[in-house]
Amino acid sequence: MSIRPISYQTTAHPTLEGAGVHLHRAFGFDNPDRMDPFLLFDDFRNDRPEDFRAGFPWHPHRGIETITYVLSGTVDHGDSLGNAGSLGAGDVQWMTAGSGILHQEMPKGNAQGQMHGFQLWANLPSGLKMTAPRYQDVRGTDIPEVIDDDGTRVKVVVGAFWGKRGPVDGIAADPQYLDIFVPAGVKKTFPVDTYRRAFAYVFEGAGAFADASQPKGVLLEKEVMGQEVNIRDLSGNRTLIQFGTGDEVTVQAGPEGVRFLLVSGAPIQEPIAWHGPIVMNTQAELMQAVAELRNGTFIKPAH
Repeated sequence: MSIRPISYQTTAHPTLEGAGVHLHRAFGFDNPDRMDPFLLFDDFRNDRPEDFRAGFPWHPHRGIETITYVLSGTVDHGDSLGNAGSLGAGDVQWMTAGSGILHQEMPKGNAQGQMHGFQLWANLPSGLKMTAPRYQDVRGTDIPEVIDDDGTRVKVVVGAFWGKRGPVDGIAADPQYLDIFVPAGVKKTFPVDTYRRAFAYVFEGAGAFADASQPKGVLLEKEVMGQEVNIRDLSGNRTLIQFGTGDEVTVQAGPEGVRFLLVSGAPIQEPIAWHGPIVMNTQAELMQAVAELRNGTFIKPAH
């Protein structure tokens, strides 16, 4: 077994999307090859309804799949296929835009006015760029959770882990998408397929991720439980960590524990032509998609 080195680390930055939704973006648009097969990751966490209620009105997508995971509040949605529904706390939506879809997503806060969730964009390979669009809503109660003896909890949103398989399937990138909590002071190792790109996104507490080149960077048990913790060694709220090659990820939880997403997928390694919500392989395909949006032929008839 080999620990994956940390190849890139950053903090999600604030940005505006949709009709004026305040969110934090961990990656997207700047370097599409870095996270292949993933294109974009947004953390839409807010406790001011005026900062998110305008939502994401009708807009197009082509050439990608999106995975939306809601932690608190709700997201009402509708699309050009005639689907409509509402995602609540713990729910997941997987949408394959394929050849083209129009949809809207309108977030609402919980009773305290709080909204929190994530959206991940996964690329589609060239052979599936123009596949028929489809989507799947999954209730949080259908997402399996594994609890280890040391108190570590893992929700298996997509993929297989520790003998459980997540309910979302059919995603071209075949990702593994885990919601992990490691209790205070616990050091834990998680297997990740060697041939996949992998990243972690910390959204509660803090923890130190082992780096193969600097293993001493992992906090010792006694440092967490009984002595002052060196915060510089910890990855905290809204931190994204991308890992290099290897087959395991190791984290040492800080004094309040750590909760993070661990996401991995096999890279597609194809050219990317990207403009806004449309991701194709060539500029000609991108220009065709924009022209179809203008002339009303973007949505393809069902076969």
